[in-house]
This record gives sequence, structure tokens and C-alpha cells, in this order.
Amino acid sequence: MIIIALFIAHWYFSLFFQTFFLHRYAAHKMFLMSPAWEKAFYVLTWLAQGSSYLSPRAYAVLHRMHHAYSDTPDDPHSPHHTENLFTMMWETKNIYNDILDYDVEPEARFTKDLPDWAAFDKFADLWYVRVGWGVLYSLFYIWAISIAELPGTHWWMYGLLPLHYLMGPVHGAIVNWCGHKYGYSNFDNNDKSKNTLVFDFLMMGELFQNNHHKLPKRQDFATRWFEIDPTYPVMKLLESLKIIRINKLKRA
Repeated sequence: MIIIALFIAHWYFSLFFQTFFLHRYAAHKMFLMSPAWEKAFYVLTWLAQGSSYLSPRAYAVLHRMHHAYSDTPDDPHSPHHTENLFTMMWETKNIYNDILDYDVEPEARFTKDLPDWAAFDKFADLWYVRVGWGVLYSLFYIWAISIAELPGTHWWMYGLLPLHYLMGPVHGAIVNWCGHKYGYSNFDNNDKSKNTLVFDFLMMGELFQNNHHKLPKRQDFATRWFEIDPTYPVMKLLESLKIIRINKLKRA
């Protein structure tokens, strides 16, 4: 069971920092935090995502482009303008790398108020740092399954390793593919965004895409009584601990 426990822990820790820090903070600035806490969350995101660490700056620019061009040919990751899930992931990777490496100059509207720790992003993106994380995951699996032969471990569990290596992009692919193809809509957003799950425990609220595209500054991605966004209560807890300060939404 230790392998399954590790996989679940990696899945949810990586997912939490992606939705909390990269998405809700870096891309949308739904809440504020001190510079010291921002640096701390950079490091925590790296520890959680490991080999698939995503730069908050590059992620934020990419995501802002997605909102501006949702499901049009200029959307950096729409399932409606790519042949399949894998071509969408590959095209997203290429655009992300261009932004990360400053090979393109994004529109000014996408670069305002971005978190930017260039030295840390450069370190985390080094090939041997990413490979090092992959080696650590692999060695743990080899020890647990083949050496220690711990109870509840089986050879087929080696098949989980690619998901560890690519955890961040896998989460992004699930959200952008499913969240723009499958589910129901509460709002007409002039795009194809959907709410895929009613109780979004699997993606911690990220699959309320239709709600989020309608209300991109709303911290709670759930909008109807039967919808639950698991990340929002964590944000409220962090606010009560004075780690973040959630922005007040302006009434229309």
C-alpha cells in the first residue's frame, strides 16, 4: 500500500500547489501574500511537483492567454483545435517553453503583476534537476517493489512512474481536455467550457471550468449549492492563519 499512498500524496500535493499557487495566485491574483511566503510557496511547489515543476510566471502567462482566447485557434491548449490529447499537451509544452525561456514577447496584458523568481525557475528547470527527481521516484519504487517486497506492492505499479514524472502536465491536460469537452454548463461563456464534476475531489475544483471562465476572479470555483470546490476551504484556513489575504470581490 505504500506505493499507492505515495502516488495519492504526490497527486494531491502537486495538484494543490498547481491550483492554489500557480492558478489562483500567479495567474489570477485572487489573494495576496508577503514576498517571504511567495518564495516559500515557490519552493513548496517545486517539492510537490518535482520533475514536472511549472514556473509560476510562465504558467500565469499561458493561463491568461487561455482565458483571453478560450477555445479559439489562438487558445494555447484547447481540445477543439488539436487532433488529440497528446498533440494538445505537446503544443502546450512548446508554447510554455517559449514563454519560460523568453523566446517570445507576450502581450503586455498577460504580463502584469506576475510572480517572478528567475534564478529559482532556472534551477528547477535544469535537466539534471528534473532527471534527479525522476531517479528518486524510480529508486523508491525499485526498493519498495523489488528489494523490500513490501506487502501490497506489485510489479504493475511500475506503470505509475510516468505519471510521477509528468504530474504537472498530466493535471493540466485533464483539466483543459475534460473541462472543455465533458459535463454541464451553468453559464453561456461563448466558449466550450464545462463543469465536468459536481463534487470535484479529483481535481480540487479545477474541473469547474465553466464557472471559472464566467467568474475568473471568484476564489470559490463552485457556484451552485450542490457544487463543492475543495481548495476554497483551504484558502480560508490559510487566511485565518494570516498566510494569505483573500481579495474582496467587487459587486456588479
